[in-house]
Amino acid sequence: MPRSLPERALDANRRGWDALVPYHRASDFYGVRRFLQGASTLGRTERTEVGAVSGKRLLHLQCHFGLDTLSWARRGARVTGVDFSPRAVATARGLSRRARVPAEFLRADVHRLPASLRHRFDVVFASHGVLPWTPDLGRWMRSAARGLRPTGFLYLLDAHPFAMMFGDVRSAAELRPVDSYFRRRESTETGPGSYAAPDAPVPFPRHQWNWTVGDLVAACTGAGLRLEWFHEHDFLPDRRFPFLRRGRDGLWRWPPGVPRLPLSFSLKARPLG
Repeated sequence: MPRSLPERALDANRRGWDALVPYHRASDFYGVRRFLQGASTLGRTERTEVGAVSGKRLLHLQCHFGLDTLSWARRGARVTGVDFSPRAVATARGLSRRARVPAEFLRADVHRLPASLRHRFDVVFASHGVLPWTPDLGRWMRSAARGLRPTGFLYLLDAHPFAMMFGDVRSAAELRPVDSYFRRRESTETGPGSYAAPDAPVPFPRHQWNWTVGDLVAACTGAGLRLEWFHEHDFLPDRRFPFLRRGRDGLWRWPPGVPRLPLSFSLKARPLG
């Protein structure tokens, strides 16, 4: 039997994300104004690795307020975004109407995708900052797998588990692990602000969980998925460490002279058979 989800922690996270939505919508990090003027929020990596989506059904898990979802729709996909934050879903629907980009947005916990998902999808997509918020990686992968057509695939792009080992450091000289790579316990962050809105007065604790590369592989295979490839990258969309350097593509990387450790990963997996 699958273990029960930590409902109190997930509810605290939901309230925290609800509180963050208006600050994120107004932030330069998300660039809503640029998006409404026609810009895409998708990076070269996900565009290249996912490939052409015109005419395909795409399910975006943990879509926040939907800018990536709508960017896929602009590339021709028939999109559905899912998020557990009611304020995020309401904001996504409003942006869909304002941008005149058709999309469906549903409020749901990704571990328990609703029966109202009327379709199976060619692509199940999730990116940047999703896995640390899931307390049950196996259940997350099984939900993703259930959303796929037999010929579809899961695409996941997120922070590399190795990069999650380091605490708040001010210089490359201080870069050293502060926790075990293999930690399994829940961690709680209580300070205000976020990666996109450092000054946002968010009053709720945020609960997170760590997963190793081995956990990812085991969850994929346990969900009946075949891992097609696993890529490691030297970039992040946010400035996790203050000494990272921003490139022309808007992504943050190690500065010269610092060993190029993995900062993010992407994977592609298909149903078996």
